[in-house]
Formats: sequence, C-alpha cells, structure tokens
Amino acid sequence: MKRTVLVIDDNRNNLMLETDILEFAGFTVLEAETAATGIACAIREKPDVIIMDIRLPDMRGSDAARILRKDKSTTGIPIVFVTASVMPEGRIELQDISNSGFIGKPINTRTFAGEIAGYIK
Repeated sequence: MKRTVLVIDDNRNNLMLETDILEFAGFTVLEAETAATGIACAIREKPDVIIMDIRLPDMRGSDAARILRKDKSTTGIPIVFVTASVMPEGRIELQDISNSGFIGKPINTRTFAGEIAGYIK
C-alpha cells in the first residue's frame, strides 16, 4: 500500500521539489498552497503524514496544525514542519504541537524522503 503525504507550501518551487522527491521514493503526494486548502485536504484524504511550511499566505502553519490537532480525524497524523525559520524563536511556536517534527530548508534531497518516512507509524 502506497504511503500518502500532503505537502502544504505556498512556494511553488519548494512544492515541486518536495513532490518530485517523494513521488520518486514511492509516495502518493497531495499538494496544497494555502493552510485552508491543506486543512480541508487533510480532513478529506487523511494522509499518512503532513509536510507544512510555517509561513503560509492565509495563516501560520503552526495555527493550521493546531486546527488539525483539534479535529478527531486528523489529530494523530504526524506533521513535519519544513521551513527556513530555523531560529530558536521559530521553533518555540511549534513546541506545543504534539506528534510533530522539524526539517530546516534547504532540505537535503538525498535524505528527505527517508526523514519523512521516519514519521509514519
């Protein structure tokens, strides 16, 4: 059974790169460019893992993650924040989000798919 990943990123280049890497590694990839679209997709599709940028055009990724944690259908889906916000204050806003991880940009294209697979239970 293919593993499904939802990638939420408003930067089209990042979205395409992450999608290409994950598809090459055998994942089924769903894409969203806004938090609202990503939340709706996650609730509808229930992916195995969600990859999310912190800076999205309609809301912070951390706020979107909190919404997903409150929904019974998505509360257990791992969320991996992939972002250039690697400063300590950028990580502080993520501390209270359960079952989540962090990968800094630029991503390592050789290890990215394996890192994401590690979050799937």
